[in-house]
Amino acid sequence: MSSNYPAYVLGYHGCDKAVGIAALTGASPLLPSEKAYDWLGSGIYFWENDPERALEWATQKAESGAYKEPFVLGAIIDLGNCLDLITRKYVPLIQTSYRMLKSQIEATGGKMPVNSDARGDKNSDKLVRKLDCAVIHYVHQLAKEAALPAFDTVRGLFPEGDEIYYGARFHERTHTQIAVRNDACIKGFFLPRGDAPALTFPVSPQR
Repeated sequence: MSSNYPAYVLGYHGCDKAVGIAALTGASPLLPSEKAYDWLGSGIYFWENDPERALEWATQKAESGAYKEPFVLGAIIDLGNCLDLITRKYVPLIQTSYRMLKSQIEATGGKMPVNSDARGDKNSDKLVRKLDCAVIHYVHQLAKEAALPAFDTVRGLFPEGDEIYYGARFHERTHTQIAVRNDACIKGFFLPRGDAPALTFPVSPQR
């Protein structure tokens, strides 16, 4: 039940500029997302090898008023013990987790969470992933109960957005994301080159 990867990957975190600078300078760490609909469960989210998608997401957040200024922070990530949903290896584990969670919830008269479309989403991407989040959290619970090594990261591929041409199975915003559960796996931060926002620091008056 463990997969330790020998190489590092590059991840890109879309955020507010103040948050990104604080993490880059060591003033404040990135905080994990704990939302009930997080696609890969709780963790610090990164787009793998995709700074453009990270900037696009941060820009959308700024346009909605959630961020003051969009920013992209790069990170060198050691996947460690990775629950890698891109590989075939963990499919049986996820299926078992789903069945056990369903049985547990139904035994108490509850209802299983579901994946649903976000408000205003026209692509039926099921962006609100309450079911997937619950199943992945249950995987972590099963590992803990069995005294197995905890997963450091979770990795998944998500088709998203419109087809890039008629009849295509490629989509405009398809991406690979990584949820880092153990922040020791983040070996360092960097400022991406290219189209990422320029880094500026406030200048203190000289005394």
